[in-house]
Amino acid sequence: MFMSNNACLVPNSFWLTGIPGLESLHIWLSIPFSSMYVVAVVGNATILAVVKVEHSLHQPMYFFLCMLAIVDLVLSTSTMPKLLAIFWFGAHNIDLDACLAQMFFIHCFATVESGIFLAMAFDRYVAICDPLHHTSVLTHAVVGHLCLAAFLRGVLYVGPLPLMIHLRLPLYRTQIIAHSYCEHMAVVTLACGDTTVNNLYGMGIGFLVLILDSLAITGSYVMIFRVVMGLATPEARLKTLRTCGSHICAILVFYIPVAVSSLTHRFGRHVPPHIHILLANCCLLIPPILNPVVYAVHTKQIRERLLHILKASASMGHTGI
Repeated sequence: MFMSNNACLVPNSFWLTGIPGLESLHIWLSIPFSSMYVVAVVGNATILAVVKVEHSLHQPMYFFLCMLAIVDLVLSTSTMPKLLAIFWFGAHNIDLDACLAQMFFIHCFATVESGIFLAMAFDRYVAICDPLHHTSVLTHAVVGHLCLAAFLRGVLYVGPLPLMIHLRLPLYRTQIIAHSYCEHMAVVTLACGDTTVNNLYGMGIGFLVLILDSLAITGSYVMIFRVVMGLATPEARLKTLRTCGSHICAILVFYIPVAVSSLTHRFGRHVPPHIHILLANCCLLIPPILNPVVYAVHTKQIRERLLHILKASASMGHTGI
């Protein structure tokens, strides 16, 4: 499997530890993780189905929500099946190419999700600050172009990461990755060669995505709140703010865990490994779980359509159909 070269190895595969330090609890940890994964898949698939069948939801905000649901499905599916395979079957081994592919999908679609949140913030800004031109500015074509731009940005930003590892870092001290999935820095820290370029590029992407996107979103909401505070009545202000509530909650659910996990990985040397790995996995599971719940609770049309579907299913069950 390996060729030695000055105490370094050229791996054909890596060995994912799962949750280091909690190996004896893997089978028990599989229960909450598998349950959360099922909830994430069902929740996001439900959002996609509801928006598709409900024509009143064929609006920019809900098209962005569908894109967000697709991204969340990809993110959770990129990691959870392998994690559960480790928990249930001890399938720790992962081929080098599969490892790099997993790395690409995780970081690429996390970047895409940030871009979708930025596009949704722009949608809310136009809807509230320039409502008369909302339908003319946010046409279906524009929404499609914004989603495509978010996707292409993720590919362009993250595409070089696995390529740089493949081309610049062929030698490794060990094949064991103390993680449950092939996270970029978890792989880079095992390399024998100079990792300065990889580290700087990874930090640059983190700055562009987390910092600049969050600043742009914050700027859009500053302008939104200025307009809202200028409305005549408290009722009008509250009604307008409610339209942004689900988006703000989803943003906080996404950015806060990602920022904490990223800072912990780079600077939290004294944080126990199992805490970091659990947090990293939760970063990829919590948004896919909570986003459908947040939007279902805050969006009247989605809530009513879901209730209609549930009542119809209950009626079919009572009639024996």
